[in-house]
Amino acid sequence: MTQEELDALMAGDLDLDSVSDSDDVSTGEKEESSEKKKSDDDVYSVAEDDGVYPPPATEEHKVVHQLDDVTRDSEQKASEIFDALDAVMNNTDEALQELQGIQKKIDDFGQLFTTLHEKFPHINRFEKALDDSKELNSSIENIVSLLETSNDYILNAMDTMQYQDIHRQKIERVINIMRALSKYMSLLFEGQVDDEQRVKSAKHIEGDTTEDVISNDDIEALIAQFGS
Repeated sequence: MTQEELDALMAGDLDLDSVSDSDDVSTGEKEESSEKKKSDDDVYSVAEDDGVYPPPATEEHKVVHQLDDVTRDSEQKASEIFDALDAVMNNTDEALQELQGIQKKIDDFGQLFTTLHEKFPHINRFEKALDDSKELNSSIENIVSLLETSNDYILNAMDTMQYQDIHRQKIERVINIMRALSKYMSLLFEGQVDDEQRVKSAKHIEGDTTEDVISNDDIEALIAQFGS
């Protein structure tokens, strides 16, 4: 019941039955509106479960916190990968140096067995040792080639890891922009009056249907009391 209907009723110009019919229609509309709101709430709930709506602003959902964790962990893991690649390259260089020493000794043995085979061609042992030294020398050359290729792969991997550092810097730039925007918005909406000192908003306005607002039954009882 509106204020105009209440005034008309008090003046005797309005039929209570018509008001009841109007209230029934209004109640039906309110129930329909309530059902629609409930349906919207259900959609919101489902959508929130599906990740469509933003999650609550809890610690695990704060965007800047997560980005800070990403950049920190990314930098730490990248440093560990660089250290591991550097250690592998150092071991490869060490192995290459060792192989160079071994290859030199094999070359010396090859020259020795070549000389012995030329002086004693009828001794098969010298000829076989010469052939073995040549095979060992060829194997070492293959191993050296593989190690050098591995070093090239490691250098390429280090170059590729530089992009990871670039991505980290981009994320940090996004963080700085977000923080600057946050500070700007805080300053933009800053007021001169503290929230505690502001005038309290009205609890009920026209159209509210809470239990604190007078009902039609209460109005009819009040009119009956006035009539008696």
